[in-house]
Amino acid sequence: MTDAMKTVLITGAGIGIGRATSLAFAAAGWRVIVTDVLPEEGASVVAEIEAAGGTAEFHPLDVTSTEAAETLVAKIEQTHGAIDALICNAGIAHKVPLADLTDAKWDHTMEVDLKGMIRLVRPAVPGMKARGAGAIVCLSSIMGVAYGWDEHVAYSAAKSGVVGMVRALAVELARSGIRVNGVAPGYIRTAQALSEKHSLGPEGLEKAADFIPMGRVGEPEDIADVILFLVSDQARYLTGQVLTVDGGLLVGRY
Repeated sequence: MTDAMKTVLITGAGIGIGRATSLAFAAAGWRVIVTDVLPEEGASVVAEIEAAGGTAEFHPLDVTSTEAAETLVAKIEQTHGAIDALICNAGIAHKVPLADLTDAKWDHTMEVDLKGMIRLVRPAVPGMKARGAGAIVCLSSIMGVAYGWDEHVAYSAAKSGVVGMVRALAVELARSGIRVNGVAPGYIRTAQALSEKHSLGPEGLEKAADFIPMGRVGEPEDIADVILFLVSDQARYLTGQVLTVDGGLLVGRY
């Protein structure tokens, strides 16, 4: 069964950039499949979309489970047809000094931030290929494309891995009508950035605005709109790219 409404599946969609992206796609007329390990937050996003007249449904998903990812994609395809767009957004960033970076902690970050993406890409691609169209967007970070981040070695490595994955997938899938791109956010006002334990904290985030050329920290909506553009037909000849969306940060630090 399928219908005219396009379907987007978004991971980590309960909060932050994922939430903003869900709202942006819904406003653009998409059916939004909201997935997250946070059930209350995910359900809240769906309720907000439906209250605004949009179409959405929440499905709990832990991206570290291959079985869960494959089962969910099959369920969505059975109900709505092939997934038109996949937004791999779920991620974690834990502050871990090198001396404490055990194999288990390294592996956990990779399982979520990198392998968590390919777990959704693999089952979603066959349906896209059969349709001859599809778009995939994976979230990297300025810490994966340009900067090093001390005490976040696993995160930086995973987010750099996303860049390589985007490029390779783009080349492999281009002739199937599937475009693959990435977004590397700069300093964005999310729960992650506001965490004093694992990131800048509120004070540090506000200080960051001083050295960002545009003079402000980014909002989740600033990233969501770029993701929507990358999936849209306006980006029809764009694939294999990772766009840095950072208010001019990378070009402005001398």
